Amino acid sequence: MPSQVTNYKCPACTGPLHFESSTGRMECEYCGSTFTVNEIEALYEAKDEQASAAFVGSAAAQSAADDEHFADGMDADWDLSGAGSSWGAEGEGLRAYSCPQCGAELICDTTTAATSCPYCGNPTIVPGQFAGTLRPDLVVPFRLDKEAAKAALREHFKGKKLLPRAFSSENHLDEVKGVYVPFWLFDADAEADMRFNASRVRSWSDRNFNYTETRYYRLYRNGSMRFENVPVDGSEKMPDDVMESLEPFDTSQAVPFKKAYLTGYFADRYDVSAADSVGRANERVKNSTIQAFSQTTGGYTGVNCSGSNIRLHNARAKYALLPVWILNTTWQGKNYQFAMNGQTGKFVGDLPADKGAYWKYRLIYGGIVAAAAFGLQMLLQLL
Repeated sequence: MPSQVTNYKCPACTGPLHFESSTGRMECEYCGSTFTVNEIEALYEAKDEQASAAFVGSAAAQSAADDEHFADGMDADWDLSGAGSSWGAEGEGLRAYSCPQCGAELICDTTTAATSCPYCGNPTIVPGQFAGTLRPDLVVPFRLDKEAAKAALREHFKGKKLLPRAFSSENHLDEVKGVYVPFWLFDADAEADMRFNASRVRSWSDRNFNYTETRYYRLYRNGSMRFENVPVDGSEKMPDDVMESLEPFDTSQAVPFKKAYLTGYFADRYDVSAADSVGRANERVKNSTIQAFSQTTGGYTGVNCSGSNIRLHNARAKYALLPVWILNTTWQGKNYQFAMNGQTGKFVGDLPADKGAYWKYRLIYGGIVAAAAFGLQMLLQLL
């Protein structure tokens, strides 16, 4: 039996439901009714059970009806060999589904788990896209909507002296998409032994000489730390530096995964496995451990870690979806992409620079520095 598309409809008026990030509830666009995610999930689970039982009975009835219908027999020598062709290797990266609202046949890539029908705009979930891969354990729901993302983009333009004046008025906002990005969240208990090289510098002067004394020390530290929900991006599409710039996500607000949270948003299926993410998780745990232990080495002029031995216990991973708004703009034929944390509103993205303004400010800054240096030199000569 083919995978079915889940289309959540309002129990009151049968209109389409969508997940509203500001309230955390499923809302109907037509009658205004609201429901909790658990209420809708429970309702549809009951409907699925009833549909499965009905399918078994109807299949036998349909088989008998078919036998009766074709009792007279019929010969049809249709040549369908030229109707379409095989996708071949190209088809391995595609999926197809039917929109239950308007019946359109749609195609999406294999990493898309939720989308909206381009014909009727119906928010649609494609549960078949999770087949053959892991089901997320947790999801952090969107708290900020599309308008908040647009407002953040406008705010991002402000105060940028090197931004071309025409960019904010002439660039075209191509799309704003809410995307649940796959993450692996790592938990572990860490035991560590650390060695640091440290120095302490003391300076003084008398009537004849200036003195500098430097003393060197070797420091040892050991202890244990608990790490919870260390995030590692599980999507090749999302650059690691961009995702890390959007951190932190408040994973204490994560809830058990339910398909209803995806309604109206896109969702990427992970294409970097948990096993392939372990190296990055180890690196983040190591850097955080060194940073935490370094904070216990105060009182020295300089400190650097010269060796570490970190052991992890009770290490495990969870699969979570975290909310991100992706904004694409076009200016002078070039695409600029921005991203916003859909939970906290933290915003990142590169902007074009006005070369004329760059050299103008550089010349002004260079002139100020040169004038200050000249003034200091004249002051020293006077002294």
